[in-house]
Amino acid sequence: MDVEILSRIQFAFTIAFHYIYPPLSIGIGLLLVIFEGLYLKTKNKEYELLTRFWIKIFALTFGIGVATGIVMEFEFGTNWATYSRYVGDVFGSALAAEGLFAFALESGFLGILLFGWNRVSPTFHFLSTIGVFLGSLFSAVWIVVANSWMQTPAGYHIVGEGLEARAEIVDFWAMVFNPSSIDRILHVWIGAFLAGAFVVLSVHAYYLLRNKHVGLSRKGFKTALLVATVFSLSQLFTGHRSAGTVAEHQPAKLAALEGHFDSLAVADLYIAGWVDKKQKTVTGLAIPGGLSFLIHQDFKTPVKGLDAFPKSEQPPAINAVFQFYHLMVAIGLALIGLSLLACWQWYRRKLFTARWLLWLFVFAAFLPQLANQFGWYAAEMGRQPWVVYGLLKTSDALSKAVTANQVLFSLIMFTVVYVLLFALFVYMLNKKIQHGPEELVLMDSRPLQQEIGNIISTKKPDNHG
Repeated sequence: MDVEILSRIQFAFTIAFHYIYPPLSIGIGLLLVIFEGLYLKTKNKEYELLTRFWIKIFALTFGIGVATGIVMEFEFGTNWATYSRYVGDVFGSALAAEGLFAFALESGFLGILLFGWNRVSPTFHFLSTIGVFLGSLFSAVWIVVANSWMQTPAGYHIVGEGLEARAEIVDFWAMVFNPSSIDRILHVWIGAFLAGAFVVLSVHAYYLLRNKHVGLSRKGFKTALLVATVFSLSQLFTGHRSAGTVAEHQPAKLAALEGHFDSLAVADLYIAGWVDKKQKTVTGLAIPGGLSFLIHQDFKTPVKGLDAFPKSEQPPAINAVFQFYHLMVAIGLALIGLSLLACWQWYRRKLFTARWLLWLFVFAAFLPQLANQFGWYAAEMGRQPWVVYGLLKTSDALSKAVTANQVLFSLIMFTVVYVLLFALFVYMLNKKIQHGPEELVLMDSRPLQQEIGNIISTKKPDNHG
């Protein structure tokens, strides 16, 4: 394989692995705010124990997320030096804003969140929890802004020519609020909320099936279910808006997402299918004219297809883009169905007696993660061959000095390290889940136990020894 393919595989691997953790941090952060807010409002100690337990899970995901994200910063310089020079003014400003306004806020309050129990007032600790949550949200904002600018550039001009050309910001806020940023930020946020909510649902469903921590788990499960239901339904609207933005600003990507080739034909909306790029056909189950209706509110209006673009400007892996996109949509609909089904069982007072449903939630924790991964792959592969849409092609963004052997060696090294990190994450996560929330009660009693032990040890023995 050549340098371009290996560099793309390496970056795809590192970002896919890293992206397991930030959505969990954001989603669990939202649940922490809710749990601790309910504790302050109701003074119910069970909500305090839920908060303390999930803070430990949050800290684990946050730590692994930071460690795995650093690598990508270096890859911009090692593998994508031309890209870094071309967009450094734009991309660098977004990353700097993340560090100044998001990461500083998150890390600044993190110490209080983790170690501030019984050291600061309950209200200040709650404010720290909100600060950490907002920091994680803002961190996602600046990363998505940078990526959205690559999808729909705005607020810039090009300085220099040829190899010396680079993009400079002329309007910072136009860059931030580029045509796709708001819809994509909302879409990413909601995907993260769902990732966190379904992990909480999975763990507490497991406890309920094992008849452990029943009171806590009923409260945790119901709270997370409400979050999952609201945001799984909300994702429909943000997804539709994002698709509309793609149709307006990236029509080649939209055509690849739906496997639409003929610009003179109405566009069907495929539920599932298989794309034959050579024959320019899609075999599968579709709603006739469905895509035309979603884009133009008319079943008979044609939609621009891939034949309107030169082959050099079409995504090279159309079937892969099609499959990733449709898997994301299918999982999103499955999350809606599962959440509504659970709400129906709750209404019938059978939520915690339907063991089959609890088992579904145990394994459903993987679904939002898969949907997030599939969505990112569809978005990034559908943008090809452009790394900055309409401005810089991926093949032109590579470093000139790096060799295929160097990239391959570093890819193997990263794979080994990341596999070890993932194994450590799974081990630590399982250990914390097996211990459960009740362990925190014992932890809080240790100072008293130690004090009693000190009294006993310092007591002088009587005459009988």
